[in-house]
Amino acid sequence: MDLLLLFCFVCFLSFLYTTTMSFTLLDGRKAADALLASLKPKVQKLDPKLVVIQVGDDPASASYITQKLRSCESIGMRSEHKHLPADTDLPVLMTLIDDLNADADVTGFLVQLPLPEHLQKHVPQIIRQIDPKKDIDGFCAYNLGKMFLSTEFEHLPPATPSGVIALLDHYHIQIEGKDAVVVGHSNTVGKPLSIMLLNRNATVTTCHIYTKNLARHTREADILAVAVGKPGLITADMVKEGAVVVDIGITRTKDGLRGDTDFDALKEKVSAISPVPGGVGPMTVASLLQNCVRAKERQLEAA
Repeated sequence: MDLLLLFCFVCFLSFLYTTTMSFTLLDGRKAADALLASLKPKVQKLDPKLVVIQVGDDPASASYITQKLRSCESIGMRSEHKHLPADTDLPVLMTLIDDLNADADVTGFLVQLPLPEHLQKHVPQIIRQIDPKKDIDGFCAYNLGKMFLSTEFEHLPPATPSGVIALLDHYHIQIEGKDAVVVGHSNTVGKPLSIMLLNRNATVTTCHIYTKNLARHTREADILAVAVGKPGLITADMVKEGAVVVDIGITRTKDGLRGDTDFDALKEKVSAISPVPGGVGPMTVASLLQNCVRAKERQLEAA
């Protein structure tokens, strides 16, 4: 009888362990630290320089820029922050972009978005003005177009989708042969992430605001990536047991920063999930710096 009770107790402990500790936390900070550490020797050898252009004083932008500059400092990468007043007009901004394009000491640069309201309609024009060889955000048509070909042409991909792929790689999550669902079809995240997953031989479904019966698609996903900026959009009944969930959305609410998924409910059901904050965000910054290193390598090859 004592042995039977002991056996039952051990089984109960095992049940508790598997039900409360079965998911993998896709910790973006740890994965980003590993990626940055791998870049440090290349930075020391190549000495790239990153420039960030900020127009105005958007608080979120200021926070993101601080993270980027700190990451540069952590691996010894040279960086510069060009902060322009909020009333900067388009010709002044375009002249600065032209100057950075022509400056051989500048490896890559980005224009921090969002821009002030009077410049918003000019964003496509501003992105087109950036030399594709220095486009470390990976937003220009040339770099996006190359990315569509295959992994071999993902030289300067958009940083957030690239960070998602790197996060999955870090935790040895297989992409090939999996059913992947991407919720959100923005030009900077959803669309390029769908293509990068397709490049790795996933079967990809891209959902968006006009998708009928979103849950029907998300329940089929082996890998579910969500990037819409709607807190708690994905609930536990919308995912299947054992799915991998990457929460890309981040929204500031009265309760703090929230992702696009109900993290607490999903973690009891999925095999892996990224937190918000601390998931994709750090990977985006690390991938941006990786693009800067790649840009330097390619510039030297072309010289």
